[in-house]
Amino acid sequence: MIQKIQLTYTEKVNKINKIQDWLEQLKESEKLILVEGKKDKQTLENLGITKIITLNKPFYKIIEEISLNHKEIIILTDLDKEGKHLYSRLKHGLQRNGVKIDTKFREFLFKETKASTIEGLKNNFSK
Repeated sequence: MIQKIQLTYTEKVNKINKIQDWLEQLKESEKLILVEGKKDKQTLENLGITKIITLNKPFYKIIEEISLNHKEIIILTDLDKEGKHLYSRLKHGLQRNGVKIDTKFREFLFKETKASTIEGLKNNFSK
């Protein structure tokens, strides 16, 4: 029984370490991060992440502006149905305009956290 508790504790520590590594990599990234709204942006800023923009314009304008100024970006829309749809539209539009999408940060959220929204990340991380 004691061994099982230690394994569970070890698993939790490993998960916390993975999340902290993810956060550090995101902080150190020089890539633009695109999120859905102001609350998502504020959540990431509170975690020490900068270089964030929101979906505050029509898609074609966002895609055009990003295409002119960035070769690669990170898209962190929510993991719900609407967020997945937005992600797909943005990804395809940006890729058609020559912008590479860094998917590793979003994929990590799917695999390693229970957060379904970017705003919900505040429950998984601390500064």
